[in-house]
Amino acid sequence: MEYETLKFEIRENGIGILSLNRPKKLNAISFQMEEELHQILDELMVNLDCRVLILRGEGRAFSAGTDLQEGLILNSKKNPEGYEKFYFLNMSEPIKRKMYHQWRITQIIMKMRKISQPIIAAVHGSVAGGGFGFAMASDIRIASEDVNFINASINIGLTGADMGSSYFLPRLINLSRATEIIYSGRGVSGKEAEKIGFVLKVVKKERLLDEVFKLAEELLTKSPLGLRMTKEALNLSLDSPSLNNILQFENSSIVLSFSSKDLNEASSAFFGKRKPKYGLK
Repeated sequence: MEYETLKFEIRENGIGILSLNRPKKLNAISFQMEEELHQILDELMVNLDCRVLILRGEGRAFSAGTDLQEGLILNSKKNPEGYEKFYFLNMSEPIKRKMYHQWRITQIIMKMRKISQPIIAAVHGSVAGGGFGFAMASDIRIASEDVNFINASINIGLTGADMGSSYFLPRLINLSRATEIIYSGRGVSGKEAEKIGFVLKVVKKERLLDEVFKLAEELLTKSPLGLRMTKEALNLSLDSPSLNNILQFENSSIVLSFSSKDLNEASSAFFGKRKPKYGLK
């Protein structure tokens, strides 16, 4: 499919590359980008050819957040010409427009967690607002030296709890650090993000994609079914009320994956000192 605001490809080895592609707008998240992200994530729900997904941004920034110019349209009582296809703009009241739009954009976060593919975010430059949300919802983050994370909404008169920040940050770092970042809306450099464990590592900008592909290729050596069930277990563990619940899910996952042909291939590759070749289906 052709997209206006994104680039998307799946390479033969099973690595998918999803690029935010509004470089002149610092990859600000437009209504069109939101809808195209929904389309791609819906496809990835059932696409077994893509085993690992890399999320990146074209140009000088990963994403500067929501397109504020389009955001003003949500206050309008009329649907501007050219925007008729976005259902939330057909609401007559601005408050309803804002609510339905907010539900729509945050469903992207939910879908990022639901797809089976591990998501590696390659982040650089500005990572603000909704872009920060996309980074938090990814499984792993690798950053370039020029990265600057900003939980921006608190700085423009809104709540700092936006795009999953009040959920993800306390779990990714800790409550005290997360609270200070969310309340203050200050920038977090790559060096600090690495220190507090928010990003896996910080590398030179010209090395960013090389490092991300290196990790993605490492994940390709793991069982596709095993990776999928591991992501499900991690998702459940974030919300589980008890250790027992997680142990029961892990037990089921181990037994199910033990019954897959992936196990035979993994064992054969291990003892043969070669890389495994998994069937996708």
